[in-house]
Amino acid sequence: MAKYTSFNYLNFKDNYNKSDYFSTEKKIIMGILNITEDSFYDGGKYLQPKKIINQVKKMLDDGASIIDVGAQSTKPNTISKGPHEENKILIPTIKLLKNKFKDIFISTDTYWSLVAEQAIKYGANMINDVSAGNIDPNMLKTISKLKVPYVLMHMQGKPENMQDNPNYNNVVSEVYSFFEKKIKELENYGFNEIILDPGFGFGKNLEHNYTLLNNLPKFKKLNYP
Repeated sequence: MAKYTSFNYLNFKDNYNKSDYFSTEKKIIMGILNITEDSFYDGGKYLQPKKIINQVKKMLDDGASIIDVGAQSTKPNTISKGPHEENKILIPTIKLLKNKFKDIFISTDTYWSLVAEQAIKYGANMINDVSAGNIDPNMLKTISKLKVPYVLMHMQGKPENMQDNPNYNNVVSEVYSFFEKKIKELENYGFNEIILDPGFGFGKNLEHNYTLLNNLPKFKKLNYP
């Protein structure tokens, strides 16, 4: 069994100190497990249970505190799977990992509210949504009911067209305004377990990515990790 932290300080309790997320003393590693044949980096490598377990054990041994499981490719020009097809791939993997690794902290990479519901039901701990609720209009309301940490990511367009011609007048201010709007919507639902992701490479060109990277401190003003 790998030794790793269970990410306990991501519980968003009343005494939770958001400044911890910006401390250079607390770095958190997320290991990515792609269980689809068409993922942009390692598609098709981890489809069988034995290979899945071996890869997750390696990531945990290497220091990952979170395992992010994706059953839907979001590389450019990808045609979306529906939620039912995604669940057929995802849920058996979540069950497998929860059975094999007692205290594993699983993030589910999905933009479907139905998938989010089922993932949490079967043991996932967090939802990582590349669309920030823009693909499935039920996602934000669903997340507010599930009350689990939610990665709110910015993406211009959808995976099938996001890299056709990314265009911004000011990428930093536009992503910042996007976050402000989404945060307000979630807070209106009474939800604040939010983690922000500027979405490098999702509807951005190389210049956009570096501009965001160089301006990350500005997003601290939003008071979310």
